[in-house]
Amino acid sequence: MAVKGLGEMDQTYDGSNLRVGIVHARWNKKIIDSLVNGAVKKLLELGVKEENIFVESVPGSFELPFGSQLFVEKHEKLGKPLDAVIPIGTLIKGSTMHFEYICDATTHALMKLNFELKIPVIFGVLTCLSDEQAEARAGLVPGKMHNHGEDWGAAAVEMATKFNVSQ
Repeated sequence: MAVKGLGEMDQTYDGSNLRVGIVHARWNKKIIDSLVNGAVKKLLELGVKEENIFVESVPGSFELPFGSQLFVEKHEKLGKPLDAVIPIGTLIKGSTMHFEYICDATTHALMKLNFELKIPVIFGVLTCLSDEQAEARAGLVPGKMHNHGEDWGAAAVEMATKFNVSQ
């Protein structure tokens, strides 16, 4: 798992009864694809059934909060609610203030969704100063970092298992 941060789980969690959604941005496709694959890989390792992992895309990271909310509500209306959702995006600093505004707005909106949706909303948004930082955190630079998507998959299973009120 992570070099710093999440680290090893304090116990093993069984995700076999969980339904997990992943909503990802389409910007920075190579990085996003790697992060989504990492999250799915970890979900499967922790027992989440492939048929209970649902993946949807939105245009960009700014759309992740609203897209995640609609995605969760869609599954509720179908009578098959999600136990956790992982919004995945990558924001890379450019030469304008756009980065700061999008990071701040997206972060606050995703955090707020935890309380509104009453399920774990895992913060799967990289906020990097360069393409190289994002690639390293997506596990695309051998020996530099690991794939943070795996951490997000593990966090989803842990949070949904520990605090799932629907089961």
